[in-house]
Amino acid sequence: MAQTTAERLQKIHTDALAEFDRIQSAMRNERLQCLQDRRFYSIAGAQWEGPLGDQFENKPRLEFNKIHLSVIRIINEYRNNRITVDFTPKDGSSNSELADTCDGLYRADEQDSGAQEAYDNAFEEGVGGGYGAARLRAEYEDDEDDDNDKQRIRIEPIFDADSCVFWDLDAKRQDKSDAKRCYVLSSYTYEAFLEEFGHDPASWPKSVHQREFDWSTPNVVYVCELYKIEEKTELIHVFRGLDDQEVKVPDSDLKEDPDRLDTLLTTGYREVRQKKVKTKRVHKYILSGMGVEEDCGLLPGKCIPIIPFYAKRWYVDNVERCMGHVRLAKDAQRLMNSLLSWLTEIAARFDTEKPILSPEQILGHAQMWAEDSVKRFPYLLLNQLRDAEGSPVPGSATPMAYTKAPNVPPVMAALVQIAQQALDDLLGNQQAGEQLQPNLSGKAVEMIQTRLDMQAYIYMDNFAKFMKRCGEVWLSMAKDILVEDDRQMKTITPDGELDTVTLRQPVVDQETGEQTFANDMSQAKFDVWVDVGPSSSSKRAATVRALTGIAQITTDPELLQVITSAAIMNMEGEGLQDLRDFCRSKLVKMGVTKPTDEEMQELQQAAANQPPDPQAEYLAAAARQADSDAALGHAKTIDTIAAAKLKDATTDKTLADAYAVMNQEHVASIQALMSIMQGQQQLASNSII
Repeated sequence: MAQTTAERLQKIHTDALAEFDRIQSAMRNERLQCLQDRRFYSIAGAQWEGPLGDQFENKPRLEFNKIHLSVIRIINEYRNNRITVDFTPKDGSSNSELADTCDGLYRADEQDSGAQEAYDNAFEEGVGGGYGAARLRAEYEDDEDDDNDKQRIRIEPIFDADSCVFWDLDAKRQDKSDAKRCYVLSSYTYEAFLEEFGHDPASWPKSVHQREFDWSTPNVVYVCELYKIEEKTELIHVFRGLDDQEVKVPDSDLKEDPDRLDTLLTTGYREVRQKKVKTKRVHKYILSGMGVEEDCGLLPGKCIPIIPFYAKRWYVDNVERCMGHVRLAKDAQRLMNSLLSWLTEIAARFDTEKPILSPEQILGHAQMWAEDSVKRFPYLLLNQLRDAEGSPVPGSATPMAYTKAPNVPPVMAALVQIAQQALDDLLGNQQAGEQLQPNLSGKAVEMIQTRLDMQAYIYMDNFAKFMKRCGEVWLSMAKDILVEDDRQMKTITPDGELDTVTLRQPVVDQETGEQTFANDMSQAKFDVWVDVGPSSSSKRAATVRALTGIAQITTDPELLQVITSAAIMNMEGEGLQDLRDFCRSKLVKMGVTKPTDEEMQELQQAAANQPPDPQAEYLAAAARQADSDAALGHAKTIDTIAAAKLKDATTDKTLADAYAVMNQEHVASIQALMSIMQGQQQLASNSII
């Protein structure tokens, strides 16, 4: 008996709940450490969470948060050197027009969806705690237009990824390209849940949380987004016709239409081979604690649109483990905080020597003595003790003794130095790169900065894998949704300029005469590459220094002009954009830089509207006159040769006519002579008779 839709969804919810419990149980300790690390460097008071804070209860608990500054430096290094993707043909062909189209569309989607927020959030959560994530989503261009079914891809942040994003335990790849299921938790307030789903809230179970120093937090419920890969193996029949053209027919089509096989065979097709093909699609469900709230159906593309980022990652005992920049420095930071807090307490409690009195001496004046540290009375009262006879006791008008400040143990000063050195070793001594010494060459400064960059390079390199996966998932989704004919779409050039492109524009192949489509995203088969270089702001400065060094040894004025323009384009500073644009325009006109479509149109228009050069016109006219004179001389020469040949022909004709007359005369003479001879012979014969 076939399952009903309700039974199928109930089974999906039951299976998902059981699997998520296994995943969360296996990953809870690791993910909880990631969450604690993020809290440790970013939330005031979080460095005292745990047993250490209990030991310093009712005592000063100071925070000298040096980890925060170190994390911010790494984040700033990334933000100063953004990483983006580049699509290249899989076959290595030089035709990159469609690849450039994909680059421009990807940059436009980044800009429209505010992808930088998603990238920054994932990177910061990863560097701080060890794990971050972002999502890709296909949305309609205009939700309010019923007739507009066109979609674009949005790149969105996922907050608290360490406690909200979980993968099936069989996924081992860092980019999770081998994952079969992914669970993403989203929080709703009670009112928002009721408005969205129409019933009382039922939260999805979530055990990774810590709120020790959060005195007031919103009451929320969690909803789970389940992304599930559905694989299907299908048999493909390949038929070849009389013209050697191949036709691929799925086995399901042949079963649905039994007559199709006979039609293929009768029209000359024969089956040449079979192939089993695996197809993957992504199915999305929204789950609450009660059941499946929504079956969202199949998503565009073949990849789960959740992109993970690991700052540092490894597997130990078959458990995925990760950490960021904070974890190893936490103990040194705690030691520093506790030592300085203890010293602060000593300085505050024993700043003056306090008198030790008997109760009788201070009777009636205790309040005055207690408020003296605040009100600073000009004098203090003290009772003089008397004996049984009422006589004053000698010395009773003075305190019995005074308290003394404890001696600071020498080991405490050593521990402070050790804690400081440990923090510098674990976080990287960034101050060394910020201190510019006199007489220090630019090359030495660059080497120091490079050494500091290497401390953060692992994060940049792993984030490059994150960006590469973003490009792969985006391309997989784009091949399914960017399929409209003659669709005009916005693109962004590498220089940040706006441009447009027409998808699936009909064109005719000049060689075959067949109609094809330009910018057909369904044919986009590309590899995704990212470029990770030096992550310091001195990268452009090093380029400028190299160009200026070359400029000092070259003597070619044209090359010197190119080098100067390139150096200006790489200079950093306020108000240089107009100068950079001017230099780029010059390099485009010189043919050094490849022009954009807009720049090409401007060049063509400028060439068409450019007034003629008088000197060039004079030279052109002189050249045309010279050509005309040469042609006229050539014609006269031909006439002279023709006249000479005509005279020769006339002479030949005259000679021929003379020879003809002479020949006729000779023939007449011969004929006359023959007639005479015949007459003489006749007379001779008659005389004989």
